[in-house]
Amino acid sequence: MDNRYDIHMDVKYAPLEVVEAAALAKACPVKWWNQTLCRVNDALVRLGVFEGEFHWHKHDIEDEYFQVMEGTLFIDLEGRTVELNAGQGLMVPHGVLHRTRAPKRTVVLMVESATVVPTGD
Repeated sequence: MDNRYDIHMDVKYAPLEVVEAAALAKACPVKWWNQTLCRVNDALVRLGVFEGEFHWHKHDIEDEYFQVMEGTLFIDLEGRTVELNAGQGLMVPHGVLHRTRAPKRTVVLMVESATVVPTGD
């Protein structure tokens, strides 16, 4: 796993346990962090706190969904950039080269297959 990012793939919350996403985000001390919150069927719901930029990557078989909860997230794609603000989301289909950037601290929920490698294939 790339050491520029603090990525936790362990599932933090069991079924029927209250998910404390806001408290986790508030307590986050690092600039690029994410934590798997729970598993829903064959997908993971993950919480990210981002500041800075992730590297360009793609996922050969998994789609990804990003939902901005706080801040601004830029998703760079080949040929264009999508800006997402709080309350907005975007699904990036598998096979699409992309990177995420956050000019300031941004909190994001992500939904992706449990088979995903967060840093790309």
